[in-house]
Amino acid sequence: MLKFSHEEILETVEMIEALHLDIRTVTMGISLIDCIHPDPKIMGEKIFKKIKKFASSFVKEKKNIEEKYGIPIVNTRISVTPIGSIMINPKEDDFLYIANILDEVAEAISVDFLGGFSALVHKGATLGERLMISSIPDVLSSTKRVCSSVNVASTKAGINMDAVSLMGNIIKETAKLTSSQNGIGCAKLVVFANAVEDNPFMAGAFHGFGEPECCINVGVSGPGVVLNALEKLGEASLGEVAEAIKKAAFKITRVGELVGRELSRRLNVEFGILDLSLAPTPEIGDSVANIIEKIGIELAGAPGSTAALALLTDAVKKGGSFASSYVGGLSGAFIPVSEDWGMIRAARVGSISIDKLEAMTSVCSVGLDMIAVPGDTPASTISAIIADEAAIGIMNNKTTGVRIIPAPNKKVGEMVEFGGLLGKAPVMQVSKFSSDVFIKRGGRIPAPISSLTN
Repeated sequence: MLKFSHEEILETVEMIEALHLDIRTVTMGISLIDCIHPDPKIMGEKIFKKIKKFASSFVKEKKNIEEKYGIPIVNTRISVTPIGSIMINPKEDDFLYIANILDEVAEAISVDFLGGFSALVHKGATLGERLMISSIPDVLSSTKRVCSSVNVASTKAGINMDAVSLMGNIIKETAKLTSSQNGIGCAKLVVFANAVEDNPFMAGAFHGFGEPECCINVGVSGPGVVLNALEKLGEASLGEVAEAIKKAAFKITRVGELVGRELSRRLNVEFGILDLSLAPTPEIGDSVANIIEKIGIELAGAPGSTAALALLTDAVKKGGSFASSYVGGLSGAFIPVSEDWGMIRAARVGSISIDKLEAMTSVCSVGLDMIAVPGDTPASTISAIIADEAAIGIMNNKTTGVRIIPAPNKKVGEMVEFGGLLGKAPVMQVSKFSSDVFIKRGGRIPAPISSLTN
């Protein structure tokens, strides 16, 4: 049982009231393996009943904890076993049917999002997985809460370029089908390399095959807490900056651990992991870009930004790992353009570009996240951007992802509104030069020599 000192309690109150500290998400992971059935209707019934069984009091208990401790919990979410891996001899319409079941049960239990409409195709795809991927645009345009992810690469397998090529077209079609909402369907779709099984954050969460029957995974936030710690430093060396971030991350993680263990106890399920990623919001003062600037960079994206982000990510991991024995998920720092007011500002004035963001993703938690590009961007260019990020992931043995939105009918410099935590994004310039021949080659980019670790 965690015990907090009087000083820690007062610090926590300050972090919540003045520094934007929140629990960004509590995500319940549920295995659907025992719901597998050749009849999709029977399978759908079993899925609905099982999720209801485990999660019927999920939102209620989350609210009880908020009231008891005064800690805001922004989102409640469900993640499930990758749907692309558990369908027997499916037809494409079967995936839309199951997705609607998932959407219905998510609405019935009042969770914000449900992740796991996913496929793991880093070495190749089954017929069912190909059908599932083909259904993604229809699913994301016709459901409200369902989120999708596709893992196209891993350090052990290399990059499945056939899947990469396909995902460029899937993203374009998803944007087209949700054009009345600025292509918002693409905000619920992420393409991964080295996807992890216990990530609580959307859109990429799924409940991996190595996970328990049911568990609670927690995602904390707190850029404002870290920023405040740096503001108190004044002039200091970068070593002292790292130490201050590490201590702030420790405090943030302690709060997340308390919430996760209390919620899992109340629901009588296992406590899984704590993802200590710094997740920004569009609110002023809740920005990872602002932390980079406080470290000494005039505007995020300027030279030195990648090094500053590396310092931040490493210090967050060190502080969080000391506070909890069950750190997992992605854990580091997110740099989503539309969800970070500092990134939005930097993009609008030209301080940060997609190329610089790509460099920064080599040291952050994930990758190119919530980036709007012109609606007429070719599918092959989007695929090539995914391939670049996947290459960073497999060569550095880290998770990378792409959540990119070809905003319908929008040009470079225009703003695209998504609302809520998704915020708004300036449409960013992409290269005018073609990658079409490269993408059309297909096949698989072999795993790097660093994969031979056994």
